[in-house]
Amino acid sequence: MLIAEPQETAADLHLDLVGIRVRVSAWFWLASALLGWNVCQAFARNDQRALVQYLFVWVVAVFVSILIHELGHALAYRVFGQSAHVVLYHFGGLAIPDLWGRRHLRPLQRLVVAAAGPLAQLALAAALVLVLKAGGYAVPFPLPEVGVALGLYAGRDLPAGVPFALVYFLLTVNVFWPLLNLVPVPPLDGGQIVREGLLAAGVADAHRIAGIVGVVAGGAVAWWGYTRGEPFIGIMFAMLAAACYQGLAGGPPGRRWN
Repeated sequence: MLIAEPQETAADLHLDLVGIRVRVSAWFWLASALLGWNVCQAFARNDQRALVQYLFVWVVAVFVSILIHELGHALAYRVFGQSAHVVLYHFGGLAIPDLWGRRHLRPLQRLVVAAAGPLAQLALAAALVLVLKAGGYAVPFPLPEVGVALGLYAGRDLPAGVPFALVYFLLTVNVFWPLLNLVPVPPLDGGQIVREGLLAAGVADAHRIAGIVGVVAGGAVAWWGYTRGEPFIGIMFAMLAAACYQGLAGGPPGRRWN
């Protein structure tokens, strides 16, 4: 999502998945734990041993979810003949086209690459819901209106404790986060989709229009976050809206990493 690839360290974890190189920065684990601290405390109810367990489950859920997101981008690059590697770090993840043999993708291809990440996460959430419903379980879906409309809360309860927490964390991360990522604010995937869609349609001023949309959408979501008791969302989207505004004042478009 964000632009700068972090410096490699000896503490980084290196993987090779479906032929794609993956590097996990040591800071990824700490940032993930800090991000889930409040929700894990609510689950633990002042039980410190339980807090450690829930933090571990949360970090695993975040790791799997962001990895799926970035692999979605990287596999989309592969479809269009471009190899890419993945980096997970404290700001989330990056799918970075490899320097050697890089080819120029057309706007519509870049749009598909941008959409592939959040769609991969939403597909994971949908698969989890289908498996739970097939097993006769009630689904702890994080959007109550949708859960009620689809009858997801009917069924027998999941086992309490870690099993319930794992399902809840996975659904929360793979429903809320991709939806936020689809908000049309560059450099989020939604902002890239708007920009590449405009370019594909032949709009000459696509970068500027995408920036204007980003300022408006980012400001609206920031206001929503502040007024709904979600200060992290408010701060993040206020910063993204400010970055879009600064970009409108001048400077070349950023790199199209996802």
